[in-house]
Amino acid sequence: MIQNKKQYHVTNSQISRLETALKMAEASKSKMDPRLWKAMVAGLQSQIGDLKKELEEFEALEKARSIGVQNVDDLSALLTKGRIARGYTQKDLAEKMRLTPQQIQRYEATGYRTASFARVQKTMRVLGLDFRAQVILKKKPDRANAQ
Repeated sequence: MIQNKKQYHVTNSQISRLETALKMAEASKSKMDPRLWKAMVAGLQSQIGDLKKELEEFEALEKARSIGVQNVDDLSALLTKGRIARGYTQKDLAEKMRLTPQQIQRYEATGYRTASFARVQKTMRVLGLDFRAQVILKKKPDRANAQ
């Protein structure tokens, strides 16, 4: 997931390089084993497609009015997506939370695993995220799986 404008620009540059490599590969088709050439082109096209999806997700987040999550494991991504949707840089969020930008970078890099629950709550308040959840009770876990 692209987390900031710098990564966005780096991703754009990477797409340009991959598209250049794809053109070069298409020009060298007759010089290569057809199976190898086909695999190389498919790999380049796949990478380009994946990176373009990441760009599209970042652009959509910048315009988002709501962000969906499917489970509690997605909460960390929600905080990063919420920051992007608000138009805040990591530095902006750090200033609003009275932290260093490096701390926000660490939180986002680790999926907020090192942040306390109170810090996660404060981040949500600062970002103005109104979190609503539906908790679904699965079948009762057995004792062996509960630990």
